[in-house]
Amino acid sequence: MRDTLNLGCGRKRMDAAVNLDVSPDVGADVVHDLARLPWPLPSNAFGSVHAYDVIEHLENVVGVMEEIHRVCRSGARVHITVPHFSCANAYQDPTHRHQFGCLSFDYFSAGHELAFYSAARFKRHRAQIVFYPTLVNKIVNRLANRNPVAYEQRWAWMFPAWFLSIELEVLKES
Repeated sequence: MRDTLNLGCGRKRMDAAVNLDVSPDVGADVVHDLARLPWPLPSNAFGSVHAYDVIEHLENVVGVMEEIHRVCRSGARVHITVPHFSCANAYQDPTHRHQFGCLSFDYFSAGHELAFYSAARFKRHRAQIVFYPTLVNKIVNRLANRNPVAYEQRWAWMFPAWFLSIELEVLKES
């Protein structure tokens, strides 16, 4: 079996991955609705997961993160992109069920005060706020990613971001 899982692949198939999508029309290797848990995938099977522009469409984010945790081996890398809450598209797209900030996935880390909502544990390696490429946004990008909490609390509505790029590591007890 291939070591990479591409969730909600749509038309962005990855040749070296197991591509999963709800639509039978995109050539996915596995046709399945990600909202239906558990997924028809074996536990501890993958060393990396890509979830690009998919998690915001799913109702049960905690359940989805638990499924990602289940299908991954310890140490697996999880790559996620979601619209930032300040992006107009986060609200404009009627299929988006959630909006995310740079700390949204920290709820799955052992040190978070609200980590009791799930037993799935991840270590954040990177959380980057990405901006539409303009001259002003080059400056905003640097400042926002130096201090993302201050950016989200004070500046996000004046200088809206485009999306978040998150990289997590799956943590499992041996």
